[in-house]
Amino acid sequence: MSHRIALVTDSTCDIPAAWREQYEIGVVPLSIVFGDQVYRDGIELTAEQFYARLPVDPHHPSTSQPGPDAFAAAYRQAAGRGAEEILVFTISSLMSGTIESASRAAQDAPIPVRAVDSRNNSMGLGWQVIAAARAREAGGGMEAMLAAAEQARVGMVYYVTLDTIEYLSRGGRIADAARLMETVLRIKPLIYVRPETGTVAPSIPARSRKGAIDGLFKEFFRHIDTRRPLHLTVLHNNAPEEAEALCERVVQEYAPQEIFTTITSPVLGAHTGPRAIALCGYAEA
Repeated sequence: MSHRIALVTDSTCDIPAAWREQYEIGVVPLSIVFGDQVYRDGIELTAEQFYARLPVDPHHPSTSQPGPDAFAAAYRQAAGRGAEEILVFTISSLMSGTIESASRAAQDAPIPVRAVDSRNNSMGLGWQVIAAARAREAGGGMEAMLAAAEQARVGMVYYVTLDTIEYLSRGGRIADAARLMETVLRIKPLIYVRPETGTVAPSIPARSRKGAIDGLFKEFFRHIDTRRPLHLTVLHNNAPEEAEALCERVVQEYAPQEIFTTITSPVLGAHTGPRAIALCGYAEA
């Protein structure tokens, strides 16, 4: 451990493996459940394996948060490697109880732990962790890391277009209405994450795949300050070619400071379904 303050997050962060290693970020996995089979996200089931299985498995997958013991193990590992403090970021508390497990484990941790609700998921969480890591690389302490993450959080813009409503509706009270919208109206929903609350809200739907991705692009850039340096991610649920095409369009029209594409965590894909596409990121303050 080369840092006095260890960074820990959960597997919904979608931070690329190379960055996890570069910035020494510990990741605690959530779980995906197919019937009676339980898999740790990214360890016993990769995103690619999950999305190949999703449309054909007779069991609709569910997800579960890590228990306090999983975070306790990560804290002990960080302390054993020489850390003196730990900073933890988790998926939104209104999407998962992961923050509760992180906080409970902190009570008996061998070193002080600060647990932060990111009020987001995927790279909406991941960019906050990266901002904290970069503040640490620049010599900042706990408060500087928290300030950098908060600056990223409040400016976060995150829009997702779904190819199907099926996975949002399965088992829920809106199932019948959702099926009607899917079969009769044939809409492609567009949703976004509210960074101030960590909740999901609807935006403008489309009636075609092309229209949905175009609408995603336009709505995202309506809500972000393109005059400032942009840190962006194109996320996809096993739709790499469309994600790369969207990434190229972003580069050509807005030349962000950094952008990459990546596949979305199965924990999130269980709810958004195959071929969802997202744009997520923030403008520097």
